[in-house]
Amino acid sequence: MIQRRLSKRMCAGVLAALSSAMLAAPVLAGSGQPSPKQIGFQEAVTPVAHDIHWVHDYVNIIIFIITAFVMVLLLYVIWRFSEKRNPSPSRTTHNTTLEVLWTVVPVLILVAIAIPSFKLLYFQYTFPPPDLTLKATGHAWNWTHEYPDQGFSVDSIMLQSDEREAVVKSGIPAWQVPRNLAVDNDILVPVNKVVHVLVTSSDVIHNWTIPSFGSKVDAVPGRVTATWFKAEKEGIYFGQCSELCGKDHAFMPITVRVVKEQTFNDWAAALKARDKKKAKEIIRSIAVDLPDQTKIAADTR
Repeated sequence: MIQRRLSKRMCAGVLAALSSAMLAAPVLAGSGQPSPKQIGFQEAVTPVAHDIHWVHDYVNIIIFIITAFVMVLLLYVIWRFSEKRNPSPSRTTHNTTLEVLWTVVPVLILVAIAIPSFKLLYFQYTFPPPDLTLKATGHAWNWTHEYPDQGFSVDSIMLQSDEREAVVKSGIPAWQVPRNLAVDNDILVPVNKVVHVLVTSSDVIHNWTIPSFGSKVDAVPGRVTATWFKAEKEGIYFGQCSELCGKDHAFMPITVRVVKEQTFNDWAAALKARDKKKAKEIIRSIAVDLPDQTKIAADTR
């Protein structure tokens, strides 16, 4: 009797711990960059990223149900058909109903997974009319982002430790200059605007990835691939090359600031006039007023 009570309490404790972990996962996910002890995805800020998160959670629910069913079935079989309770085992070799079920049910499960997966793929590769076009070119080991319609480009190189310290001293909050993710020249895009990103490479295969945007596309030499996003929330979002490309593969990050349309226009006008100092001042002014995204993610999600 005592053993049964302990077993029930242990099972209840395990289920409670799993439930708490599943509920806590979104809270431990950062916004725009990784967070210490992160469990979930980074916060989604585009329609595509929201759908990716939904499909991930949906498939995980199916996985949990299947796992629980198999575990319960296995425990029942161990208990019900033990030598003590079933001294004379059945010699049944076929059961038509059971064989039909274990063929049809997995097919239905796969269909239930396939339908939203295909819808997501179609959504990812159905490009709405662009409000802005970017061309991202990967080099060994940094990125160049060109604005064809505006007539300028931005080279971005990862900041070293001493450079990060100098940026923080200039007035940029430290959380916006994370190690191995901050660059010397951020790129800006307007909020709630469709951005097409044309991606290529000048040497080896790279990969343009921004987790919070749900964007991940290979940069292939001699070929132009593409992705799109529509950032719905102002802020700063970091990414990295996600294709092994050589000795400094881990040190070619991407920094995208999502800003108001007027701020973007002012920044673009400054770069078009080759006034890099003014462009830096515009970035500094919006950086100071930007709330700490990591705290917002931890407190409200």
